[in-house]
Amino acid sequence: MSTITRNHKDNVFRLLYREKKHLLSLYNAMNETSYEREDELEVVTLEEAICLKIRNDAAFVIDSKLNLYEQQASVNPNMPLRDLYYVVEELKKIALPGRLHQTSKVKIPVPKFVVFYNGTAKQPEKQIYRLSELFFRDEKEPELELKVTVININSGYNEELLGKCESLRGYMIFVNKIRNKKAFQVKLEEAVRQAVDECIAEDILANFFQKHREEIIEMGIFEFNQELHDKVLLEDGEAIGIEKGKNIGIEIGSRIYKKIQSGETDNHILAESCNCTLDEVKLVRKQFGI
Repeated sequence: MSTITRNHKDNVFRLLYREKKHLLSLYNAMNETSYEREDELEVVTLEEAICLKIRNDAAFVIDSKLNLYEQQASVNPNMPLRDLYYVVEELKKIALPGRLHQTSKVKIPVPKFVVFYNGTAKQPEKQIYRLSELFFRDEKEPELELKVTVININSGYNEELLGKCESLRGYMIFVNKIRNKKAFQVKLEEAVRQAVDECIAEDILANFFQKHREEIIEMGIFEFNQELHDKVLLEDGEAIGIEKGKNIGIEIGSRIYKKIQSGETDNHILAESCNCTLDEVKLVRKQFGI
């Protein structure tokens, strides 16, 4: 499992779309285009730097568009904020900050944000996440907005897209094979191994699975453990605290909850200027029985 330890954020989707031919086919399927030359596509995927801790699944420029693609196995309405971080880092590379002081306009590619969802929670076929949905208050005309298109690629959803894109269809066949085997109590490591071997035997992205067999097996084991881990995180005390804290204000409720969990007394919480009242602290304690 040494590969996973070093590259814990790598996943099979990311590995698959490192290859330009697969990335180009996915773009064509998404946009009803017919690009054939791989050199027309410039990959600009962020690789994690020690100081940044920012990495995205696939980013590339083609046809004057900056496309940021992510795969998610959990529901994540925070993707607009994550993509905001990503796109800022990308644009710093494309339009160097020093150029922003010149009098002529600095042209940039059009950003496009897509999430391919393949988790087990029921989700619509297609939806839009907006950055403004994360604001503390509603804004009719937000001055900063970022929209992420979330596409459900599970069985029974967006079948036309999967039919057009062999790599995306093959990826989901692989994912479903693992899930089906897990449902029959096959151990995770064995389920991943069997899924890889079956894809090779059935000529489903066979070259890809043959080329990266052992790496994919390791990634798959981590990826599906991570999926379970993500579900547990949804029940994490902080997440619950933020959600229930809506009754007294998300920001204040979350801050109070964290301090209570760390063992701080009511007076200490008030003394640290949490912008809260004693009644609000007591309300949080009452809601959580602590």
